[in-house]
Amino acid sequence: MAAKITFDSDRCKGCELCAMACPRHIIAVDPRTINRKGYHPAGVTDIGQCIACASCAKICPDSVITVEKF
Repeated sequence: MAAKITFDSDRCKGCELCAMACPRHIIAVDPRTINRKGYHPAGVTDIGQCIACASCAKICPDSVITVEKF
């Protein structure tokens, strides 16, 4: 199943809850990027491995993740 995951990087606090919830371990905080709030935002490292389970979006305390299934 194909998926598109969108992170609102400017609102992400880099808490890594999404990374811990991902069963495929394809979400990580980007240490090279800093958002407007001064945090390292999370992102998908390999979208091809995503199973569109939306575990990341469900656990995000700030609702910064949107998962779309195709």
